This record gives sequence, C-alpha cells and structure tokens, in this order.
Amino acid sequence: MSQQTFLLQPKISEVITNINKVMIGKEEAALLSLVALLAKGHVLLEDVPGVGKTMLVKTLAKSLDCDFKRIQFTPDLLPSDVTGVSIYNPKEMEFEFRPGPILGNVVLADEINRTSPKTQSALLEGMEETSITVDGNTVPLSEPFFVMATQNPIEYEGTYPLPEAQLDRFLLKMKMGYPSAKQEMEMLSRTSGAHPITTISSVLSRDELVGLQKEVEEVYVDTTVNRYIIDLITGTREHDSVYLGVSPRGSISLMKAAKAYAFIHDRDYVVPDDVQYLAPFVLAHRMILTSEARFEGTTAETIIEGLLSSTSIPVKRNIGE
Repeated sequence: MSQQTFLLQPKISEVITNINKVMIGKEEAALLSLVALLAKGHVLLEDVPGVGKTMLVKTLAKSLDCDFKRIQFTPDLLPSDVTGVSIYNPKEMEFEFRPGPILGNVVLADEINRTSPKTQSALLEGMEETSITVDGNTVPLSEPFFVMATQNPIEYEGTYPLPEAQLDRFLLKMKMGYPSAKQEMEMLSRTSGAHPITTISSVLSRDELVGLQKEVEEVYVDTTVNRYIIDLITGTREHDSVYLGVSPRGSISLMKAAKAYAFIHDRDYVVPDDVQYLAPFVLAHRMILTSEARFEGTTAETIIEGLLSSTSIPVKRNIGE
C-alpha cells in the first residue's frame, strides 16, 4: 500500500522535519518509527549494514530529548550485559544494582541476531513486560521506553535468527533500503563538513511524548474497523500457503498501530486506509508460510496484499457515527 499524504499533527510534523535534516529520503521509516513509539511498541529493522539504521535511532532520540542507549549484540554478550547486575559494595555492606543499557528511553539493539537466544530473551522480556528481573527483583523500565532492534538479513553468516514467537513481540518490521543516486549525492554534500546530527536540537520533551502516547490511546476505532482487522487476521490463518497465521497479539498490534497512525495524521478516529497501509509492516513477520509456498517464492507480503484486495472494506461513512 502507498503511504497516505495528509496533514500531520503539529508536534509530530516538527519531529519528522528534524529527522529529515539528518536523514535523506527516509520519511517513511521515520513515520513508521513514530507510529511504533506512540503506540508503545517496538521496531525491528532488517537491512544490510550502512543504510542509516543507527543514525535514524540516534536522530529520533535527540529530537525527543530522550536518554539514548546502545547495545551492540555480539555472540559473547551475556543477559546481565543488557539488564544490569548487582555488585557487592564492601563499604556499605550491601549489594548495589548497576543498571544496564536497557534502562534507557530509546534503546538501539544493534545486530540483535548476532547474539545467543538467551541474551535476546533478556531484551525481549523488557519489551513485553516493561520491566526486567535482576537477581529475583523486578526493576520497572522508565517511560517512554522504545526499542529499535536491527538485524542483518539471515543469509549472512554467524547469525541467530529470532524465533517466530519473539518476532511477534515487535509491533512492526521494516526495511530502509538504499538511497537513490540523487539522495546519495545530497548525502555526500551534507556530510562533507560537520555531521547534521550535531546541529539539531530536541523539539519534543519526554513528558510531552508520554502525553501524546496517552492521547493516542483515546483515538476512536469503530467496530466496523475492528471487524475489518479481524477479517484480515482470520484470512492469514485460513490461507492455504500459511502454516501459522497471525496471533491475537497481531490483531491488537494492528489496532494500536492504526490508532497511532491516525493520530499522526491529526485525526481522532481510525479509517480503513490506516489499516491497509500498516498491515504489511505489522503482520508479515508474524506469519509462517508452508514449505511449499516458500519453495515457490511466495512471501508473506504478497499474501497480505492479496488479502487486502479480497477482504471487504467497511464503508467509511459509518465510521465514527
């Protein structure tokens, strides 16, 4: 589905303008990142190295005046390197908790598929529960809390692909892709001196961001739109090329993402177009195709596009009545 072009919510427009000062031709990636952030979800970015994944997260954190933390995942990384560890202080004669990088506001989990499943799970627990467990104690994570995990394509050697159950924890999955020749020329021009990220400042405070997240929760979703979401989800479960369809968590995720997308476009209600645009990003990574479908070259994205074409769309005039 093509991206809609509508008036953006003023505060969000300022953030995207700020990101565009650093990133070139990545408006869709910036918008989808904000969808996940406002919906209190997380993003999985799968792409080759060097296309700007890390820079996008840094720019987003700086634009929002959020505490940025980076976790460079490696095969020898331990769960305690992510969550933190309790260390005995002989002077105070008690254990002190040394927080790990997961206790930031915006966390970059770089190359998450290069570490072991045990360490991956330490991060995913925090994403799901908004808290972590260290030495039997529960430590709440601060608000806002947003994880953008990056991974190289699974064709690369030395990786540990995320299991499907863990992929389901990400609100959406996307790719950035290579810039066009024109965009790359502009990139060279912009970075010939000081990097543009050094010149930008925050345009939204953490408290304002939390307030916007609460406003997103109040966005109205008509029962006809919810039925449309369920029809799409049911279609993935009944499709002949799908071994395992989208879980109920996927239904909730698509609804939450649609609410955030509507809010970004300065609406207090969701329309079917919001669901259609977001469906490939929210649903594709939650599906497991049959071996026959994979052998034939079928992808989850093509199945979703087919379902969007064949599923009845609710009449827009009924929404919000």
